[in-house]
Amino acid sequence: MRNRVTQSAAIAGAILVALGSATIARLSAGQAPAAQRAPSFPTGYKAPRTADGKPDLNGIWQALNTGNWDLQDHAASAGLNPAAIGVYGAQPAGLGIVEGNEIPYQPWALAKKKENFDKRLISDPADRSVGDPETKCYMPGLPRAAYLPFPFQIIQGTDKILIGYEFSNIGRIVYLGTMGPPPVDSWMGQSVGRYVGDTLEITVTGFNDQTWFDRAGNFHSDQLKVVERFTPASPYHLSYEATIEDPKVFTRPWKVSFPLYRRMDKGARLLEFRCVEFSEEFLYGKLRRQPGR
Repeated sequence: MRNRVTQSAAIAGAILVALGSATIARLSAGQAPAAQRAPSFPTGYKAPRTADGKPDLNGIWQALNTGNWDLQDHAASAGLNPAAIGVYGAQPAGLGIVEGNEIPYQPWALAKKKENFDKRLISDPADRSVGDPETKCYMPGLPRAAYLPFPFQIIQGTDKILIGYEFSNIGRIVYLGTMGPPPVDSWMGQSVGRYVGDTLEITVTGFNDQTWFDRAGNFHSDQLKVVERFTPASPYHLSYEATIEDPKVFTRPWKVSFPLYRRMDKGARLLEFRCVEFSEEFLYGKLRRQPGR
């Protein structure tokens, strides 16, 4: 019996290795898988309504993808110091969330993206633009906030919508109706929403240039414009899309799309992840006065 189990495990392992090798080869070659990137849901779903007749998006939601590591197809890779910490910190392989698997960078910006990746774990107190903002616990920006590996909560009102994020315990207000231009650039921008049928469409402008899209160094300028679309797809799913425009950095608009899953855990709620205290030494430790000085 033990021999049969061992033999079956060996066969299963060989199949997984073969499939994994094929996937890695395809991802390394930059080839998009044949499947469509946009989420596929049954048609005809009609969402429940709020008291004012709008589609009910209230709930705690979370993405289950690896977009925060890299928006595009990527193979698994080791952590920063596997000899010391083993698999801790390793990057999972993932299928990208960019439709078409291409980010249309201008040539200079593609070189900047590669430079960002090389310097992603550098902290310079005199230059906050160096290194991945996530390592410093900065606000994640958009659309990154939607696919960080943390849940977020949507709370609908009649003239405003609040979206609370577990990462860094930040909040965001979506204004329903007409708004003037953003008074100041910021990490999360200014969000103005409207309902288009069952879809909540949010146009976000007024960004600074201090956030990245992922840990791979994908970035934007202060000309970024993001149009998000949240569409109920089932009682347990939202279809999420974000169209990204930035004429300083990209040659054309491009889009990410993926499902969001309703958290169904008993007693589900947002918990605290106040990461500032985790990043202070990384950010400012080098400013500490050395003994004898």
